[in-house]
Amino acid sequence: MSQYRSAKAVYSAKIEFKVNKISTADVWQAVRLGWKDFMLQPSHYFFTVVLYPFIGFVLYFGVAGESTITLLFPMLAGFALIGPFVALLLYEISRRLEQGLDTSWRQVFSAMKSPALPAILTLGLMLAGLFMAWLITANLLYVLVYGPVYPLSLIDFVKEVVTTPRGWLLIVLGNGFGFCFALLALCTTVVAFPLMLEHQVGALCGIQASVQAVRVNPVPLVLWGGVISLGLFLATLPFLMGLIIVLPVFGHATWHIYRKVLFFPIQQDFS
Repeated sequence: MSQYRSAKAVYSAKIEFKVNKISTADVWQAVRLGWKDFMLQPSHYFFTVVLYPFIGFVLYFGVAGESTITLLFPMLAGFALIGPFVALLLYEISRRLEQGLDTSWRQVFSAMKSPALPAILTLGLMLAGLFMAWLITANLLYVLVYGPVYPLSLIDFVKEVVTTPRGWLLIVLGNGFGFCFALLALCTTVVAFPLMLEHQVGALCGIQASVQAVRVNPVPLVLWGGVISLGLFLATLPFLMGLIIVLPVFGHATWHIYRKVLFFPIQQDFS
């Protein structure tokens, strides 16, 4: 098992790694392990109670403008795009649980001193840009189908969408484009953030590892992406409060997916 280097370690742009072949059973096992980590460290989820609903409401009221109602579903569905970055501290908790290390707040936040933090933030900004591009695309799709007139009532909008041919066209197009955005995020970040956190490597290395991981394990990792997207969407429905449980579990599970997918050849130091 590879060891996490201290914040004083020298930053390295890349590291040698290999990709394991996993199965769909490994995906469900990772979810179970994520739940186990969640149950072992409930004291760390105060930030989840405060942070994630806050982020959701800020995104909802801040980016939607006059098209708030029509962008509500894309915003909720697209939340999975930025989840890998926001769950960064959860990876650190799982790493420490795995190695029997101190999981106090002070120790967990020490990960923010990592030399790889600029690279992590860079990849996080990429996901934020992807999220904004998805919202712009969703709005353009609505205008293409319905024109530049926005509904005043959420109930009327939902009724229109699910009971008319135009509404179903919007659903099909929206889900098709949404799948493309989600697949792009999955292929570029599925193991990137845990790798960057543990081995303090660059964003490009994280992206390359994620692309190779999906190339070797397309079915299990697409399943993993689908589980995340559906779970996060369902969790946002009760006023985003379901995120308090779902996000930590998926965050921890992502660490275990990373552990199952990547391994690192033992490198001997001859100096």
